[in-house]
Amino acid sequence: ASGRPLRASLGRMGEWVVDGNNVVGSRPDGWWRDRAAAKRRLVERLERFAAAHDVPVTVIFDGRATDVGGGERVQVGFASRDGRDAADDDIAKLVVGHPDPGSLTIVTSDRDLAQRVRDDGAQVVGAATLLAELDAL
Repeated sequence: ASGRPLRASLGRMGEWVVDGNNVVGSRPDGWWRDRAAAKRRLVERLERFAAAHDVPVTVIFDGRATDVGGGERVQVGFASRDGRDAADDDIAKLVVGHPDPGSLTIVTSDRDLAQRVRDDGAQVVGAATLLAELDAL
């Protein structure tokens, strides 16, 4: 969703909020064969990202809550309801309710969600940009 280099964003951003299913689904690496394992892999990679850049990270997934790890530096959440755009709605609510939405970086390639959170003051980084950074760690 954003063409800005990630390194430029790191220096001025606070908390990162990741649209988990959007990031997992953005790379056709067989994630659909074991969705829980794909979520665990993303959380593990986000833990390394959070430690390397000393930033708090929250990842929100759609679907039923399962143990996908996290808890060190990454807060893991699951959508508060079932259905279409459930995690997107929770992410958008998080931005609206945040005392400083401009300090948030939302990671998603979902155009509708990206526009919603930008309208409320958050920055947006695309899934491919984050994955490239995770690959470099």
